[in-house]
Amino acid sequence: MFSDPEKNISQFSVGKGTTVADFGTGSGNYAFAAAEAVGEQGKVYAIDVQKDLLLKLKNEAQERHLTNIETVWADLDIVGGTKIREGIIDQVIASNVFFQLENKENSAKEIKRILKHGGRALLIDWEDSFRGMGPEPKAVFDEIKAKELFEKVGFEYERDIEVGAHHYGLIFRKK
Repeated sequence: MFSDPEKNISQFSVGKGTTVADFGTGSGNYAFAAAEAVGEQGKVYAIDVQKDLLLKLKNEAQERHLTNIETVWADLDIVGGTKIREGIIDQVIASNVFFQLENKENSAKEIKRILKHGGRALLIDWEDSFRGMGPEPKAVFDEIKAKELFEKVGFEYERDIEVGAHHYGLIFRKK
C-alpha cells in the first residue's frame, strides 16, 4: 500500500461522533481507520459494488469488535446508487476509486447528495500511470480533472494533503 489510511484520516480531521462514507471501500483499510477515528458514537458506511469484499469487511469488523461500520452494496456510477439518505454524511473518503468509475460526474454528484451542507470530501487517486503500477494511462483521473469536476458539481476546493507516493490527495467542501 502506497498510502497510510490512518495518517490520511488524521489529515482529513475525521472526528469523534461524525458520520463518514468510504466510497469504493475495497478491503476496508479506510473504513477501519475511519471507524476508529469516529469512535462508538460515530458511524462509517463502507460502500462498494463487490459483495464478496463487503462480506469479508463485515466479518473482519465483527472480529475487531467495530460495531460502527455498516456495509452498503452500491453502484457508484449512479446518482442515488448508494441508497443513503440525502444530507446525512459529514465526510466522504474516495480513495483509489475514481480512476475505475465510468461516470465520474454522477459519482461526484452522489457524494454531494449524501453530504450535509458544508460536508467535506477527500479524494485520493493516482497521479499518473507508472509502468505497470496503477491504472492504464487512459484511466488516470488526474488532479486537474478532479478539481474541475468537483467544482463543476458544487464543491469548493479546500486544500491538498500529503498522501504518499504516486498519488494526490484533495479535500473539497460542499457549497
